[in-house]
Amino acid sequence: MYDFGWFSTGRDEAARELLAEAVKGTREGTIPARIRFVFCDREPGESPESDRFLEDVGNHGIPLFSFSSRRFEPRLRREDREAWRRAFHEKVGEILKGMEVSTVVLAGYMLIVSPQMCRRFPMINLHPAEPGGPKGTWQEVIWELIARGADRTGVMIHLVTEALDEGPPITYCTFPLKGPEFDRLWVEMGAKLGFMPLGEIIQEEGEMNPLFREIRKHGAMREIPLLLMTMRALAEGRVTVRGGRILDKKGRETGSVCLNSEVEDYLSRRGKQG
Repeated sequence: MYDFGWFSTGRDEAARELLAEAVKGTREGTIPARIRFVFCDREPGESPESDRFLEDVGNHGIPLFSFSSRRFEPRLRREDREAWRRAFHEKVGEILKGMEVSTVVLAGYMLIVSPQMCRRFPMINLHPAEPGGPKGTWQEVIWELIARGADRTGVMIHLVTEALDEGPPITYCTFPLKGPEFDRLWVEMGAKLGFMPLGEIIQEEGEMNPLFREIRKHGAMREIPLLLMTMRALAEGRVTVRGGRILDKKGRETGSVCLNSEVEDYLSRRGKQG
């Protein structure tokens, strides 16, 4: 049985939805694996959202380990963030002693993991752009796409390494930024840019900008499907990560794998279910 570990801060509804979908997939057999444990860096009483997350984990019947990052060595965190990160994840490693898994999913985990933790577990994370696309937060990615006048973008799952956001892409999906749902918005943005620099548009409209919102909508709707389809591909052995290389079932190096058809099929089925 392929075992996943699950790291999350559990800070919002999306974190609970993602876990629920993954649990559903493993229990219905669409993902031939199990989630062996959940680690959350929040303890009961820290926030209503994380409390709901912790309660959900219990209801799913998954072993839960919670250890507060907020309460751990706050002085060290203020004075030396790198030392704090190493110390915190060293403690997490002690807590998870004996919990060996094939892959850890970072699912809304709001901390940067330490290099030691990267070496302890193979870890995967989501980035809101296709391989070779913009880096940074999802907001920074979208503004960069607008600045470039990009024709398409995507979402990818990458291996977590000691170099932040530099791990090799494992899987990805893409979608067009031109077409009926976008063309009018690009024209409107072009008209604004005729008399106002992009920086001022960002300051004045921010995430309420219509083109920004449409790009985010299309990206966000693919994030859960891509992660689930990646978990399935890993559990089925269709994709393997070894020594930082992406291999197929026969051990051949393939580079990152496009899961467009599986992600769009998932969205189509969800749409039909309403």
